[in-house]
Amino acid sequence: MGVVFGDVGTSPLYAFRAVFTVSGLSPAELANIQGVLSLVFWSIASVVALKYVTIVLRADNDGEGGVLALMQLARGSAGTRAAVPLTLMGLIGCALFFGDGVITPAISVLSAVEGLELAAPSLAGSVVPITVVILLVLFRLQRKGTERIGRAFGPIMLLWFTVLAVLGTLSIVQSPEVLVAVHPAYAFALFIDHPGIALAVFGAVFLCVTGGEALYADLGHFGRPAIARAWYFLVWPALLLNYFGQGALLLRDPAALASPFYKLAPAAMVLPLVLLATAATVIASQAVISGVFSIARQCQQLGFLPRMRIVHSSEEAIGQVYVPFVNWALCLMTLLLVVAFGSSDRLAGAYGVGVSITMALDTLLMLVLLAATQRQLRGLQMGLMIGVLALEALYILGNLQKLGDGGWVPLALGSTLFFLMQTWRSGRDVVASRTAREDLRPAEFVALVDRLQPTVVDRTVVFLSGNAELMPRTLVRNLQTNRVLHAQTIVMTLHTASVPRVDFGSRVRLHELRPGLYRVVATIGFMDRPDIPALLREAQRRHKELELRGAAYVIGRDDVVTTGRSDFTRLQKALFAFMSRNAEFAGDHFGIPAEQILESGGQVAI
Repeated sequence: MGVVFGDVGTSPLYAFRAVFTVSGLSPAELANIQGVLSLVFWSIASVVALKYVTIVLRADNDGEGGVLALMQLARGSAGTRAAVPLTLMGLIGCALFFGDGVITPAISVLSAVEGLELAAPSLAGSVVPITVVILLVLFRLQRKGTERIGRAFGPIMLLWFTVLAVLGTLSIVQSPEVLVAVHPAYAFALFIDHPGIALAVFGAVFLCVTGGEALYADLGHFGRPAIARAWYFLVWPALLLNYFGQGALLLRDPAALASPFYKLAPAAMVLPLVLLATAATVIASQAVISGVFSIARQCQQLGFLPRMRIVHSSEEAIGQVYVPFVNWALCLMTLLLVVAFGSSDRLAGAYGVGVSITMALDTLLMLVLLAATQRQLRGLQMGLMIGVLALEALYILGNLQKLGDGGWVPLALGSTLFFLMQTWRSGRDVVASRTAREDLRPAEFVALVDRLQPTVVDRTVVFLSGNAELMPRTLVRNLQTNRVLHAQTIVMTLHTASVPRVDFGSRVRLHELRPGLYRVVATIGFMDRPDIPALLREAQRRHKELELRGAAYVIGRDDVVTTGRSDFTRLQKALFAFMSRNAEFAGDHFGIPAEQILESGGQVAI
């Protein structure tokens, strides 16, 4: 409940109030309250319950979920012609998800702390400083790992959803007439009566379903059955009861719009509720931050981001990682948002644009996957997904109206990250094309060995290569310059597959090119941890002649200079050179002990 539903589970703090404040609807009219509640009910039912829990969660990539996993599934089913547009869709979804990781902690914690204004009005001026302190503590705790944080705070989410249900039920009992809003006719009537603000209402109601993408991204942690049970038996009922309870409260007291969530509770319980809400929003923020770590790791493995230091925070769960650079970058941007916007109402204007586009991309990728597979009820599922896509298009249009109120923020963050990812990927391709000119084909290298007759040194040396078809320039240079060949020379290439994990025992292939000269090609999943020595030991189990004790590892480390000719702009050249210089050292990334590493490199002009 805490990891998967933290984001959507804390939306009642601000979403229902935002619908009225953003659209200008009067909470004093019964028709308005019933229309908004009807739209909230059917939005959650369509987007979260139907789309994600019922359909999308079944599209797992070897047990993993998220926009990248779905992109890889769609690419595999649609063929090579659709690979480029599908990859772009996946990258855009990833970039916008990072923007969500910045805004969610800010709006969630800020909305919870704002309850202090009711419990102690004298503390109204302290809301932003208290929020900043809580967020600093949250990001500082990330290095301890998701598992330990979740174990400490997990039971709070059970209490949170229980309190949501109880508060909502007590209010509904006093005004049960709001329950008729489950009929969709009330939503249509709202738009007929107020056509001019329809898109604004859609943009605000979307806040009720944010968290759906995070729910799918966390699929690999627990699996669909556990997520579905928690959703249908606790989370969904608790959310609906609370939203309808807030509607019933406004029906009795329209002035409660200032803080409908906290006014559901008796005055004496507001302060304990603020503390509980703060804990719940911290957990919700934790879920999104962990999802960003996971997405960053997948992007790095697939070559969309430079190497970064990744700390595995759990011995049992491989997906639980901590990325220090990403953590503190998120922290800085989140704190800037809190200080710049100052309230959850103002942040609600910035929230939703990027998330709504990401959700629509999930729907499009799922439609591509459904069209290319022979799943049961495929036609029905495609029809339902097209209907959800039409609803999500209205969400996007509604959220685009908030561009001037801060909606540009997630788009700016996402666009910047997308530009960086495209620059890195294109730059790596340019560097590979430049350096490949010095590489030799295996037959050419064997002929060079026979011609030079090098001295054979009794040692094992592993040369890392990015191309499984060529012999790396580091090996070629060593032979040409030093006239030396080692008794066991291993050329190692590591590929990342489009699946999350590759089964142990089937990850490594070895070919003997000539006596003492071996090529090893290893394949890992994009969720696997790169570990070159471990992969070579895996090859040694089937090829006993390999001697790995005291092996040295030669790593190419080129200096990128921006004086060459390419299609890059000057800004892209400077960015790529900066990212290359500051990428994590390859030895650390590939799990190679520092004392066994030898470096060989030169300058590459782009």
